[in-house]
Amino acid sequence: MFRSQCPISTALDIFGDKWTLLVIRDLLFNEKKTYGEFLNSEEKIATNILSDRLSLMEKAGIVSKQKHPDHGLKILYSLTQKGIDLIPVLVELIAWSEKYQEVHPYAKQFVKLLKKDKAGVIKGLFENARNEDSFPKRQ
Repeated sequence: MFRSQCPISTALDIFGDKWTLLVIRDLLFNEKKTYGEFLNSEEKIATNILSDRLSLMEKAGIVSKQKHPDHGLKILYSLTQKGIDLIPVLVELIAWSEKYQEVHPYAKQFVKLLKKDKAGVIKGLFENARNEDSFPKRQ
């Protein structure tokens, strides 16, 4: 699965495309848990790519899936502890993008919170993810 033992290379073997981190973002910040919800993201991922990325992340132990309790044909996706441990990476990507790119006002607001109490924000994100509580939806 991995091209080398370089830690950056092995991470890129999982996250080195433009879709995987967006699916993780949707799980963490946008309360999305089903295939259809991921398809409705503003970036408009193709069905074959979404299917491939979810499969890759499941094999890598980053997401798990289970049957929807109310709709037997639907699958619910959630982050594993391995996926939850990506929170600091996503937080830093948000902060970097807000510093250098034009971003959504939600990101600007989020970075203001980070500047006041980064450790507290990250701790809250971890707690919410572990409890599978909802995050505020990005507007």
